[in-house]
Amino acid sequence: MNSAFRDVIFVNDMTLLRAWLLALGVAIIGSNLIEDFGLLGEDGLARQAFAPISAIVGGYIFGLGIVMAGGCGSGVLYKQGEGQFAAFIATVGFVFTLIMSYHGPLAPVMKWIKSYKVSIGSGDDAIANPALWDLFSAPNLKWVFIAVIVAIIIPIVWKGGPLGKQPKKGWSWSLGGLLVGLIIIIAWWTSYEWGGRARGLSFSGPLSELVTFFMLGDSMAKNDQLFSIVGYGAISWSALYIIGVPIGAFLSAKGLSEFKLTAPKQVDELMRVFFGGMIMGVGGALAGG
Repeated sequence: MNSAFRDVIFVNDMTLLRAWLLALGVAIIGSNLIEDFGLLGEDGLARQAFAPISAIVGGYIFGLGIVMAGGCGSGVLYKQGEGQFAAFIATVGFVFTLIMSYHGPLAPVMKWIKSYKVSIGSGDDAIANPALWDLFSAPNLKWVFIAVIVAIIIPIVWKGGPLGKQPKKGWSWSLGGLLVGLIIIIAWWTSYEWGGRARGLSFSGPLSELVTFFMLGDSMAKNDQLFSIVGYGAISWSALYIIGVPIGAFLSAKGLSEFKLTAPKQVDELMRVFFGGMIMGVGGALAGG
């Protein structure tokens, strides 16, 4: 998403934005369909609480960190798979403040800011984690809201010619967006089947869970089903999929002959991406993603 908005602002190129919107539309439709079909259990999609202050402030801080680190949480992970050492340093900074925010001295501050939540209703009928349609007190109009969102997305995507000529190398933006959307849907289901709840894809929490598993033998994911590896420790499903991101990026880069080990020549650039990762970790933990 970082690259998508950057390209729109600086080079007036909407290709990646269209791919992102296509993935978003496919994911919204598919995830809500499998929820309605009962494939995600009684609780359905594990929606986050609507905490506007932490979302806005955390998103702003996260954005600042992205610029300095040279990529978002998923970005620095896949860039490692391409051989970029700077991305590894950014990830170290990212993890450092993530763990501080979830389990360390910043945890009380995070908890206090996140305590300002918006819920719908009261008593037994209260909706603690409302969806968009719940905010308008219209749960029966769920698919009307989804239809409106998709109707906005379709003309933007279609204007980019999703069925046009395929590139000589790699996938087209439309195929990439479609596949990402499908992966998101599958992740909602697999996280329910093997993770204990339909958590879906995110990177801040799961990356923290992976590192705490390596350090302490426990992902410390209190709401998730945990697994042991060869009888050792307790790791979450979400932590396991984090491992696959740089591996998949490596295989893709090798297949396209784009893998190359690179490192910044200047120490100050390594410091910049490290501190960018640290800023990103605080923002990611605060915003909830």
